[in-house]
Amino acid sequence: MDVADVGVRCIQAASRLKSALTIGMCLQNEVRQMRTTFAQNSSRYLKKDFKEDLVVPEDFRHVYPEFLPDPNPEWRNNLRERLERQDMLARRSVINIPEFYVGTVMAVSVADPNASGKVNRFLGICIQRGGTGLRAWFILRNVIDNQGVEILYEMYSPLIQGIEVIRLEKRLDGELLYLRDALPEYSTFPLDMEEEILPDGAPVPVNPVKVKLKPRPWHERWERKNFQGVQDLGLPERFYKRAKELEKPYEKYDLMKEYRATIPEEEQAEIFAEIAPHYPRLEAGRRQRKRRTLTKT
Repeated sequence: MDVADVGVRCIQAASRLKSALTIGMCLQNEVRQMRTTFAQNSSRYLKKDFKEDLVVPEDFRHVYPEFLPDPNPEWRNNLRERLERQDMLARRSVINIPEFYVGTVMAVSVADPNASGKVNRFLGICIQRGGTGLRAWFILRNVIDNQGVEILYEMYSPLIQGIEVIRLEKRLDGELLYLRDALPEYSTFPLDMEEEILPDGAPVPVNPVKVKLKPRPWHERWERKNFQGVQDLGLPERFYKRAKELEKPYEKYDLMKEYRATIPEEEQAEIFAEIAPHYPRLEAGRRQRKRRTLTKT
């Protein structure tokens, strides 16, 4: 290799390096511009005067719990939470996510390339709901052909094509995992169940039904959970005595534990101020199903 070839290769390497540096500077400028734009848009709704005049609806944390972050400090990241809320609002502009609670009968349609029509629809009762942000999820349960079927759905998954509320109601407990050990009729719903519409403005009803569990063995020690929606278990006295020994009635007076398990009202107000410009659209989508049905009738 002569000196001329070495010089040519050096010139080519210098040119590629210069191009790479130019591209890197352009990307860096774009990132700075995006951060500036995001900060400007966010500050519009986080001004002191705006927050003072803003009133957080009483049902906000119950209807939209996934907008509130995880109270565990180990999982907190303000930037990530704010970006996730923007993605959640964008997803809700594409698909209507209705109001629902544990105990609500729902139907979810999911894109499935192996299903007929490329869409798989499952109907069941919501037995548990959890997660925050884009990781919010819920579990539906139904008994099909004498076999209990449960499916966990990620609420903001792009595979979900539609979420329908068939029967909007609450139950006496915050989770219904004991339906796994209950008689099948408490978890059986026809897949073609017709939609039940509440009158406009009516409160969400609470179903006071108490389910009857099958004989032991169970998935968990339900006698230790103090559930309100379960009939008398009919166990020997020693089971209840042991459950009484393991009770912690003093925890309901532990204010610090309650504080660590919830998001303070001041922070809820800041979060609501961020999504307040989109709140009318969320409420319109929440009541769209009722208005549409009432118009038909």
